[in-house]
Amino acid sequence: METQTILIGYTIYLPIALILTLYVSKTLFKNSKIYMLDIFKGREEIAFATNKLFETGFYLLNLGFALMILKMSMYVKTYQDLVEALSYKIGGFSIYLGIMLFFNLYLFFRGKRKANAPRPQPQQPLPPHLIGQ
Repeated sequence: METQTILIGYTIYLPIALILTLYVSKTLFKNSKIYMLDIFKGREEIAFATNKLFETGFYLLNLGFALMILKMSMYVKTYQDLVEALSYKIGGFSIYLGIMLFFNLYLFFRGKRKANAPRPQPQQPLPPHLIGQ
């Protein structure tokens, strides 16, 4: 019964983790294109390429974490234990996805703020007669 229950848990957990990751990623990166265009001053090619790199990293981090916490305890013997273990795993993964979402939003807003900040003007070199005085 234990092995069967654990396999049922994997069958439920993996698709849910995958669908949650896909949903959050599509929502985040569809809407972040506007921020990337603003950060890169309308240069579409670099804005979209950077957005795609962020998206790839988001997938790697989140799917890697989902797989890392996949292990089910050997103490899952009943269906009640299975439901409780799945709720803990899926809830924890959802919280992790929310944290990653807000971290990415922070990076986008930080990039936008830095892109819109005034740049210091380069200093004019000193005239030769003032050098060494």
